[in-house]
Amino acid sequence: MKKIILFVCIASLCNAAFAQQYDVMTKVAEDWRKICAMEGPHRFDSVSIAKAPKGYKAFYITHYGRHGSRNAWNVETYKLLHQVFTEAHNEGKLTSVGEDFRAKYEDYYFIPYLNTGDIVPLGFEQHKRIGEIVYDAFPEVFKGARKVNAVTSTSQRSIVSMSSFCLSLQAKNPSLDIFQSCDHTGMKVIAPVSAPAEIRRNYIAPSDQPTLESVADFTARTVDYKGILERLFTDPAFVEKYQGGSTRFCSELFSFLGNYHNSSEEPIFDGTVTVDQLLTLWEANNYRSFYGDITSRYNQIPLLEDIITKAEEAFVNPGIAADLRFGHDYVMEAFTCLLDMNSSGTVPQDASEAKYWFQSYNTPMANTVLFAFYRNKQNDIIFQLIWNEATASLPQLVPVYEGFYRWDDFKEWAEALIASHPAQQ
Repeated sequence: MKKIILFVCIASLCNAAFAQQYDVMTKVAEDWRKICAMEGPHRFDSVSIAKAPKGYKAFYITHYGRHGSRNAWNVETYKLLHQVFTEAHNEGKLTSVGEDFRAKYEDYYFIPYLNTGDIVPLGFEQHKRIGEIVYDAFPEVFKGARKVNAVTSTSQRSIVSMSSFCLSLQAKNPSLDIFQSCDHTGMKVIAPVSAPAEIRRNYIAPSDQPTLESVADFTARTVDYKGILERLFTDPAFVEKYQGGSTRFCSELFSFLGNYHNSSEEPIFDGTVTVDQLLTLWEANNYRSFYGDITSRYNQIPLLEDIITKAEEAFVNPGIAADLRFGHDYVMEAFTCLLDMNSSGTVPQDASEAKYWFQSYNTPMANTVLFAFYRNKQNDIIFQLIWNEATASLPQLVPVYEGFYRWDDFKEWAEALIASHPAQQ
């Protein structure tokens, strides 16, 4: 008993140590890929997947992946920047930095604008590579003519991402029986809040949901609007005449400055604003994501239910190797908060501390969450959770081995969560 208590205490301390990432701003400042937040390309940091405990073999995986790199999702990003910089140029209201940005932007933006929201070549390559990584990490799962089921949202970028991943698996093992599907009915699992109204469900949040500072208030006190606008315009008030004023302009600028890296290997627009100014934009953007995901996380329960149902089916059907799902960032982030992966669902008292628990750069393009299941001869089933090619923690559970959890423990926790947050009638 003493050994068990000691193990639980050590596990709890390790989880707390992992969560307290007080050097987040330093990490962001030192890595342009992180400062891009959710608009940045997949980083492919080193693969760090825990090895199976002795006596256990992997037999099934279930997964959710964000689509690969795309152009900006909102056409207004391109239109607003074009309009503001063009009119400021015509009126002589741009600084030298602003003029430099405008000239480069005019040469760059038109093709991405025409292809708003579409996947770019890098996005295809990302899922191809992730498919290879997954296959190589779990070759025993994909051995022979086993079944792989893949489903995607109805967006072009997700469909191409699914195809790339599956082609990668098929290239590794042509005998795999891979079925791909895409329809609006499937959206109730892949993107629950975007499913057709007839099948969409909303879930009841807890009555003691913590009171959070509004996104507008946090952004207003965090972003260096004055410094950013003075760097680009001789008259910082110039942007106020456009809808949304400085708040919208700076938000769209930040989105663009992160997103263009998906299409260009050259740092064309780096230096448009200073690193310190980018950091204020990153923190505000990070809080916006955190606020939305924390308050809507229970709407991802259909995805959690699907993972449980499909896993239980695979446990008794040796022909099923994997269930793959391809969707979007707003689902992925809320889902990781729902599961409290790496303590990302923690809600601090002070909004400024949200960044120490939740980092939007963990949901880059082609972000992937994967449950890998293992069993031994006694049919004891355990799993590890892999987030962007690295083993992740579930602080609400006690690991049975380092990085591994008992499936029955997770299912019990999940079922209690689902029961306490029923769908609204």
